[in-house]
Amino acid sequence: MRLDKYLKVSRIIKRRTIANDACDAGRILVNGKTARASYAVKVGDIITVNLGSTSHEYKVLSIAETVKKEEADRLYELIQ
Repeated sequence: MRLDKYLKVSRIIKRRTIANDACDAGRILVNGKTARASYAVKVGDIITVNLGSTSHEYKVLSIAETVKKEEADRLYELIQ
């Protein structure tokens, strides 16, 4: 699954266009390297999101095309 779509489906970022723009601006890191929106997310990847003055790290636990709002947080684990 594409990185921008994963960020939207998991509800880490609210909209896919915002996720795409954040990737283009270099604010999204995967395993310590800047990632493009087309990066193929795999289970076990560490995604770092730097938006505003905050920085959060997430570990990918599973990948799903669609999930309910209540189950979205099961796709990742918040590390920091």
